[in-house]
Amino acid sequence: MSVVALIVAGLLAGALASALGIGGGVVFVPVLAVVLGLDQALAQGTSLAVIVPTAVIGTYGHARFNRIDWKSVVPVAIGGVIGAVLGAQIALAVDPQLLRRMFAGLLVVLAIRLIRQQLKAQAAAR
Repeated sequence: MSVVALIVAGLLAGALASALGIGGGVVFVPVLAVVLGLDQALAQGTSLAVIVPTAVIGTYGHARFNRIDWKSVVPVAIGGVIGAVLGAQIALAVDPQLLRRMFAGLLVVLAIRLIRQQLKAQAAAR
């Protein structure tokens, strides 16, 4: 896998993650696993390592425009840290193919919810 392909993938995924506020993993994992061919578990671990610097920069950009609810940050972060520890243990114990199916299922559920919310908002605006 070339360094140029990795940089381009990072550029596209980072821009989408920051613009859409989706945390990166939803974009980075499919790009690394499906587009660049990394093993699912390796893609997830790599994604987590990549998210740290991109999240810091994205947070800075949003903070400049007061788009962060700072009161929510600490409680959500506490839950997120605990969840990350548990999730890493689960990821290590689960078959990589099952892990990929679980991730794909999550993306499908999230996509359906987003589409339904958008349709409701459009119907309410009429």
